[in-house]
Amino acid sequence: MIIDKNENTTLITQENASVIELVKKIESLYPKFKNDNIIVNLNTLKAIPLEKIIEFLQLSNKHRGAKHSFVIVNQGIDVDKTPDEIIIVPTLQEAYDIIEMEEMERDLGF
Repeated sequence: MIIDKNENTTLITQENASVIELVKKIESLYPKFKNDNIIVNLNTLKAIPLEKIIEFLQLSNKHRGAKHSFVIVNQGIDVDKTPDEIIIVPTLQEAYDIIEMEEMERDLGF
């Protein structure tokens, strides 16, 4: 797991561990970046089944409930089959765009 912090956004890149191990690591390190927007880059992993992505649901809900963005990046996930509470985009640029848009919405009080 590689963690890069840039201003108010933390980028977590997973290289080879399982999704379940990654979720556990993020939860244990969560106090370090609980006030940041979080991007989880899973593009280095092979195809990820939907049931593995669901592992992020509780963490995503907790983080978004605290008025911060939580975005997963992966090209192989069918976003039409994932729950609406989990934001998944195919590229890092789209993840940064989502965060920028959500920050504007929060600033406007939406």
